[in-house]
Amino acid sequence: SEQLNRFAGFGIGLASLFTENVLAHPCIVLRRQCQVNYHARNYHLTPFTIVNIMYSINKTQGPRALWKGMGSTFIVQGITLGTEGIISEFTPLPRELSHKWNLKQIGGHLLLKGLTHVIAMPFYSASLIETVQSEIIRDNPGILDCVKEGIGRVVGMGVPHSKRLLPLMVLTFPTALHGVLHYVISSIVQKLVLFVLKRDNSHNLPTESSTSVQSMLDAYFPELIASFAASLCADVMLYPLETVLHRLHIQGTRTIIDNTDLGYEVLPINTQYEGMRDCINTIKREEGMLGFYKGFGAVIVQYTLHVAVLQLTKIIYSTLLQNVS
Repeated sequence: SEQLNRFAGFGIGLASLFTENVLAHPCIVLRRQCQVNYHARNYHLTPFTIVNIMYSINKTQGPRALWKGMGSTFIVQGITLGTEGIISEFTPLPRELSHKWNLKQIGGHLLLKGLTHVIAMPFYSASLIETVQSEIIRDNPGILDCVKEGIGRVVGMGVPHSKRLLPLMVLTFPTALHGVLHYVISSIVQKLVLFVLKRDNSHNLPTESSTSVQSMLDAYFPELIASFAASLCADVMLYPLETVLHRLHIQGTRTIIDNTDLGYEVLPINTQYEGMRDCINTIKREEGMLGFYKGFGAVIVQYTLHVAVLQLTKIIYSTLLQNVS
């Protein structure tokens, strides 16, 4: 039973990771393409139009078009984790908050998160381009291209960019702001949801026969539900800021994206934003307030997939554990 519990915990974690990084990747590709597509007439605010356009892109370009840039998103996650570890090793900035935290500790902890996002920024930029660049005009990118291009962006060499490319200094504030806010919102929501779930669980004391199954589910599912709710809230609340951030990152990189109105044809990105404030005002003026939510249907599809996988895992493990016990 102990072994099975361990195996179950591992399996549930793996299913969740797989959903987050592999199954949901087409939603991330579409969401980012819609966010940077200032030409788009169709905003794809609902899951129905998003699924439709995914089908069209898949039909005209094959499934690879929906999973492009997946390797580079893993690399950016690795760089982020590594950077955070190294900075916290060599500075007094705390990686974890102790139970007896104070304001100074929180400040240091958030500063660490902000610095990490700033250092990972050029690689995030390169990964973003890989995710939105149309498959039609791409050569096969190598797995480490995003590292090479990230470094190229810092030293100002490599891919020819246009004059409209924003200097990294202009991108620093919005990138750090988005990263830190995402972390703060998801941490608060996660703590709240866990608190509520654990409080509810303590009221429902299990009977003898259901103990092993129930304790198993009680051990792993509250964590998963809490982290699911945390990501969802942070993604929804920060969606307009993410749209602005992605447009600033992509400007001047000569990126060509799929036409998200049709599902075939390609479009160049030729924006001329001066910076964050100008980008916000331009979107508001030219695309309306809903312009900040272009591609929002993809978020709904992404988290619906999550719920489906969570439910499926729960059913599989309940059945398994009941059969074993």
